[in-house]
Amino acid sequence: MNLMNIRLRRLIALIGKETLQVRRDPSCILIAFVLPMILLFIFGYGLSLDAKHVRLAIVLEDRSPTAQSFWASFEATQYIDPIFYESRRDAEDAVVNTHVRGMVVVPNDFTTMLATGQTSVQLITDGVETNTATILENYVTGVARRWAQHQADERGIVVAPPIDVLSRVYFNPELESRNALIPGSVVLIMAIIGTLLTSLVVAREWERGTMEAMLATPIGPFDMILGKLIPYYILGMSSTGCCVLLASSLFHVPFRGSVFALGLTSSAFLLASLGMGFFISTICRNQFFASQIALAVAFLPSFILSGALFEISAMPLPIRIVTYLFPARYYVTCLQTVFMTGDIWLLLLPNTLVMSFIAAVFFLATIAKTPKRLE
Repeated sequence: MNLMNIRLRRLIALIGKETLQVRRDPSCILIAFVLPMILLFIFGYGLSLDAKHVRLAIVLEDRSPTAQSFWASFEATQYIDPIFYESRRDAEDAVVNTHVRGMVVVPNDFTTMLATGQTSVQLITDGVETNTATILENYVTGVARRWAQHQADERGIVVAPPIDVLSRVYFNPELESRNALIPGSVVLIMAIIGTLLTSLVVAREWERGTMEAMLATPIGPFDMILGKLIPYYILGMSSTGCCVLLASSLFHVPFRGSVFALGLTSSAFLLASLGMGFFISTICRNQFFASQIALAVAFLPSFILSGALFEISAMPLPIRIVTYLFPARYYVTCLQTVFMTGDIWLLLLPNTLVMSFIAAVFFLATIAKTPKRLE
């Protein structure tokens, strides 16, 4: 019992020492709180898959009132900003110069052919921005169909009733891309912060020469890692809480889950990130190299292979297999579920267990690589 008391007091002293180190090092506070806020503002306001007020060129080769009415239908939607051009050549130049994202050409026989029920218009889009081009095509098709139906109703033309599709969108009825992107952005931010915070810990000890003094003490590798882990875990969870609070209050992302589910999944992911950072810090005895490796292994896989921005199902099979190695993939599913859906434990528990397993692997590897004595 006396030995346990001594070990506990030693651990508390080590935690106090690391906490004091965090307080004395302004970079830790900047990384844990200022950097996440900056990144969240950038992702929240600068990243969006929605397309509103898309500039569209309109060329009226037919100047009849009917064609004018068709042009006016584009002004009734907030998603398109129609711009009138006198000629097709001017509109094509505007597309090439990216002044507009596409052009609609109303042919000179538009009104004549409309009477036969076989009229058409030409749509040309800028394919460089594939997402915008696809969305613009859907917008123009929808506007044209509504206008044609309105014309048929006004003229009393009896047409075959179209199939009425009653659509409903679960979890994100407004189809706001921000509601899906912000939780994914939080994952990217916490992957960087969690790994970067701890990747410098042991490397800094080696650079300052204090690691030799610690190896001369009775502190074992497990106690050393645990003493360093707890302060950074508290710091990381505080940063996660600030990001989630900012996402809900400032960006109005719905939060339908519980704080317990958020804390459980975030703890598993943060431990995996901290474990990765500790392992990097153990094998790299230089802070510069440790930070570079941390950014490479935390940011790039989390950005590309986590599913936060790019659909994993659209990736080639070998890449999809690789994504299972990174904890960010599982945390994206958990965080989007907690935000958008709620506490769906059939999804949350398996992903949390996998992240916990990855964390255990990293910490065991760190203990194995931590030197027991000076050589």
